Amino acid sequence: MTLSFQSLGLSEARVQHLEKIGFTTPSAIQAQAIPHLLAGRDVVGQAQTGTGKTAAFSLPILEQIDLNAVGVQALILTPTRELAVQVSQAIRTFNDERRLHILPIYGGQAIDRQIMRLRQGVQVVVGTPGRVLDLLDRGDLKLNHLRWLVLDEADEMLNMGFIDDVEKILTQVPTERHTAFFSATMPPSIRKLVNRFLRSPITVTIEQPKAAPSRINQVAYMVPRGCTKARALQPILELEDPESALIFVRTRRAAAELTSQLQGAGHSVDEYHGDLSQSQRERLLHRFRETQVRWVVATDIAARGIHVDDLTHVINYDLPDSVENYVHRIGRTGRAGKEGTAISLIQPLDRRKLRDIERHIRQSLEIRSIPTRAMIEARHIEKLQAQLREALAGERMASFLPIVAQLGEEYDSHAIAAAALQMIYDRSRPTWMQSEAYEDIVTDDKPRLNSGSKPKPVKKVIKTSPAPQASGSKNG
Repeated sequence: MTLSFQSLGLSEARVQHLEKIGFTTPSAIQAQAIPHLLAGRDVVGQAQTGTGKTAAFSLPILEQIDLNAVGVQALILTPTRELAVQVSQAIRTFNDERRLHILPIYGGQAIDRQIMRLRQGVQVVVGTPGRVLDLLDRGDLKLNHLRWLVLDEADEMLNMGFIDDVEKILTQVPTERHTAFFSATMPPSIRKLVNRFLRSPITVTIEQPKAAPSRINQVAYMVPRGCTKARALQPILELEDPESALIFVRTRRAAAELTSQLQGAGHSVDEYHGDLSQSQRERLLHRFRETQVRWVVATDIAARGIHVDDLTHVINYDLPDSVENYVHRIGRTGRAGKEGTAISLIQPLDRRKLRDIERHIRQSLEIRSIPTRAMIEARHIEKLQAQLREALAGERMASFLPIVAQLGEEYDSHAIAAAALQMIYDRSRPTWMQSEAYEDIVTDDKPRLNSGSKPKPVKKVIKTSPAPQASGSKNG
């Protein structure tokens, strides 16, 4: 029997609205959580982002909200402003009742406007812990009529240092309420909150998704001792040439520094982290989705708000602290049946992390050495040849034939074509590769990283000369 939203206990009107917006079959987390929440049970849901948990807690709330009351009846806590906005927008999508008022509240937005909206009356508040606590302390956010409390991305609350604020909020809400915690992982601190603030909760666990080898090509580049990751990333990006990529780093400072280095090398890239204002983040997301910027360097926490279709690459500049986060990161590419590439930069100290990742995803990552200049130039020439074939099949080529005919009186036709390709190639080569002093990074560390043997890699620096120049020969 195929599950439906109606079979989960949602009203016919709600089901019809969901069908209109394209929701016909519940996801695993929705199928398991919605009936318990509708029945008034507290729920602990362990599931990754992207599994449909927003609808899992939103739909039961929408079913039971009192539209005739103007007080706050539902409070949803999120770790970031991006997620607060995203959840608010999702709830509006699931709702077709104009009398329902939803308010996202977060830092970086004028608090006076949020206070005014609260005084006008809202039933659902979606907010970050800091701003929620601020409004509670001011007395402008009143929770005496609260019936539902949801903690979304609980483990990220912990990672961002918000857990104390969350606990303060939990002590100020009515004891007679329905509570739901959703988290990708369940560390001891979150489990402690569950035991303290939830009443006989039902635990719903959705199996962690495994990266599908058929969709995501996972590779690791070995960074030799004595070489920085920033230095190693340049040739990797030149060889891979991602159409769109998320590059994950550990800190805001690393995001700023790496972005500056890549921009200096002429790449279309920008940074995305917690120091940006809300308007800056929204502008960057718009530019990224419209392909006005190709790559974004982001921290894990900030990237929770980034959802881009057709993302071709995920690059782990810094490996995540947990294997679950690795799976979550790379799952942003290779969606909707399309192929994606996940690249990880591995230093000698990352060997254990890599073994843990391989055990978790049940496959071995392909280990590659840092690309050499010759490899990159061969790839550029290969792409240039493909572009040339495309141009030969087009019609615009005809407008250039008179130039070729005129030059043909002095030069061999093969030389003319080679010179034209040289001009195009030289203009497309990155500035940092045009120097004759460019040095390849080569390592002798060839064995599998999880083979048990740990030979010390030997770095070799090979000075190479630029690509050969095309020259023309006169007839006669």
